[in-house]
Amino acid sequence: MSKATRTDPQPSAPHGADSHDLIRVLGARENNLKDVSIEIPKRRLTVFTGVSGSGKSSLVFNTIAAESQRLINETYSSFVQGFMPTLARPEVDVLEGLTTAIIVDQQRMGSDPRSTVGTATDANAMLRILFSRLGKPHIGPPSAYAFNVPSVRASGAITVERGDKKTVKATFNRTGGMCPRCEGRGTVSDLDLTQLYDDSKSLNEGAITIPGYGSDGWNMRLYKESGFVDPDKPISKYTKKELQDFLHHEPTRMKIAGINMTYEGLIPRVQKSMLSKDKEAMQPHIRAFVDRAVAFTTCPECDGTRLGEGARASKIKRISIADACAMQISDLADWVRALKEPSVAPLLTALQQTLDSFVEIGLGYLALDRPAGTLSGGEAQRVKMIRHLGSSLTDVTYVFDEPTAGLHPHDIQRMNELLLRLRDKGNTVLVVEHKPETIAIADHVVDLGPGAGTAGGSVCFEGTVEGLRTGGTVTGRHFDDRSSVKETPREATGTLEIHGASANNLRDVDVDVPLGVLVVVTGVAGSGKSSLVHGSIPAGEGVVSVDQSPIRGSRRSNPATYTGLLDPIRKAFAKANGVKPALFSANSEGACPTCNGAGVIYTDLAMMAGVASPCEDCEGKRYQPSVLEYHLGGRDISEVLAMSVDEAGEFFGAGEAATPAAQRVLSRLSDVGLGYLTLGQPLTTLSGGERQRLKLATHMADKGGVYVLDEPTTGLHLADVEQLLALLDRLVDSGKSVIVVEHHQAVMAHADWIIDLGPGAGHDGGRLVFEGTPADLVAARSTLTGEHLAAYVGA
Repeated sequence: MSKATRTDPQPSAPHGADSHDLIRVLGARENNLKDVSIEIPKRRLTVFTGVSGSGKSSLVFNTIAAESQRLINETYSSFVQGFMPTLARPEVDVLEGLTTAIIVDQQRMGSDPRSTVGTATDANAMLRILFSRLGKPHIGPPSAYAFNVPSVRASGAITVERGDKKTVKATFNRTGGMCPRCEGRGTVSDLDLTQLYDDSKSLNEGAITIPGYGSDGWNMRLYKESGFVDPDKPISKYTKKELQDFLHHEPTRMKIAGINMTYEGLIPRVQKSMLSKDKEAMQPHIRAFVDRAVAFTTCPECDGTRLGEGARASKIKRISIADACAMQISDLADWVRALKEPSVAPLLTALQQTLDSFVEIGLGYLALDRPAGTLSGGEAQRVKMIRHLGSSLTDVTYVFDEPTAGLHPHDIQRMNELLLRLRDKGNTVLVVEHKPETIAIADHVVDLGPGAGTAGGSVCFEGTVEGLRTGGTVTGRHFDDRSSVKETPREATGTLEIHGASANNLRDVDVDVPLGVLVVVTGVAGSGKSSLVHGSIPAGEGVVSVDQSPIRGSRRSNPATYTGLLDPIRKAFAKANGVKPALFSANSEGACPTCNGAGVIYTDLAMMAGVASPCEDCEGKRYQPSVLEYHLGGRDISEVLAMSVDEAGEFFGAGEAATPAAQRVLSRLSDVGLGYLTLGQPLTTLSGGERQRLKLATHMADKGGVYVLDEPTTGLHLADVEQLLALLDRLVDSGKSVIVVEHHQAVMAHADWIIDLGPGAGHDGGRLVFEGTPADLVAARSTLTGEHLAAYVGA
């Protein structure tokens, strides 16, 4: 072919691979979505908004992100997939143009006592390498500075075959950094023996007072029939050997009543069965026993640093790794910056970047030794972001769940910049959000609604932020809503005096909290709000504290069981039909025998991912067919559990199904804005904000005079915030005192009294910078909060 006749492709023709610029969703029906079809632009920032329960999470997390993760998991071998969480294919007709999804959610980080901010990011690992290179005296490899690695010394023999067999002695040493006394936990537990047993009684008289050690149970028989102690002798009369055998005997196999059992002392037995478990997951009566019997104190050997003696003694410029981890991260970044050591220059650069990311993202006030379980949902989400900021990956879909949760208006600006930076690296950023400041930076907005639950699940608007403002949807109408500051705040009926508060970063704060009014405690993230409120006003006598910690519940738990609503419903059904109430419990006699009342059957496929399929016998209704023949007001129990709170409120409010006890619980659920939840929805599917409001509804019946709420607007749409404010007003007007830790300007403006902490975060905070009415704060503009609130109310 001659050169003259060759035809070069036109450079202007687009390449076929560049035409995939959209994520297309067709016919999404997950949860309450009603055949949703949308197109999301790639490499842009898309914000999903809409009232609580409108289907945002169902579309973003349960459809787009879930399918992306499922497809990635399928690329692994079936052996590896066996260790991964099971992901069912979402209810959707077509999903095209998906890219790898990275979910950055608000799930709290693990509550393992050895998990810290440093171990959850790469910062600890890099510090350990740094100290193993530069620390004086040199004590060993990086593991010598790790509080998760115990020291091991072993000796044995290895056999080397060369012609004739020859044995060579060998010893094995591994130097770890774990403190041997507290095993890297930083705290040691002391058991109060008086809570374990009554020494004036004998075993036969029921001396052991631990839950589960009843007189006729196996636990008690083990001690009575072991032969180590006399069951008729009071414990106070035991000899030294008998007491040692009773409390500290090492595990020994023996036959008791013809059954092989392991006998061991009471203390190691209690430690294994109760103290090694997550306290939050325990049944209430066992948790109460643990609270009574165990005192956790700082480990006297390592002084709470979790590290062995060698790791604490090895230093760089008079700083040990324990000192470095206890420093505020912003100070640690400055210390690392001052280290000029060419031999570890690349490591110092990487560590520097990680620590600077903390500061940039607004977490410079944390320390690396802060337990990960103590971070708030918003803090946990930002810690997870750190990994992705320096990532080399592009063309990834990042999915965020309310990244502004727990952020002061001052910090939201920073978060917005980070989201835009992730987008500008060539990534698709999907954000579920309610705050107008974050919606405003979107390239594309998807508004779901129009209502919640069954009244939601449709796309009400798709387009630009300007289009949303004029679009007439609920979000559009409330987008520019501004609360005005109260002209005449309510008068306090008393004061709660706090003197010398010094928990965490508080600097001897003295403050009088007025009672009988709505008090908002505010300040930038890390200024000491939670330390002041939860440290000085502990939940207990007369104080109802509602925080955002997850509700411990299995997939069988639902709003009806959690709030105690199911009890009056079961009794009403039983009374109407002349049968016993237990028949109407899916966890008791009325349960479908095939699925044991779960409604689904879980099939474990060993190495393959397990499968959950609806039970064919009860069709997911969870009850035996005979139970469903009993009716109340023309409905069976499964139909009642499928109702939303609002529907059930009408159903139990009048007619033959009128049940005042159920009505009271339902009206409280409706008051906190959960009218759209169905009574039988598993608790595991609720969002963080929904969980907190469910707790609030449950506690509203308590006799407490002081309510302490931790950011109740989390997960609330602009339209729902008004309803929450009305609820807080009702609580105050009924004679309660309400103290709210909050950043939402609408709540601040609505307050009767504001306590502002700051001026900064960490050691730059912890001081009282303002106390007074919102109007005075706006007029003074003396703090960051004051400036933002003044701008918000247009003063």
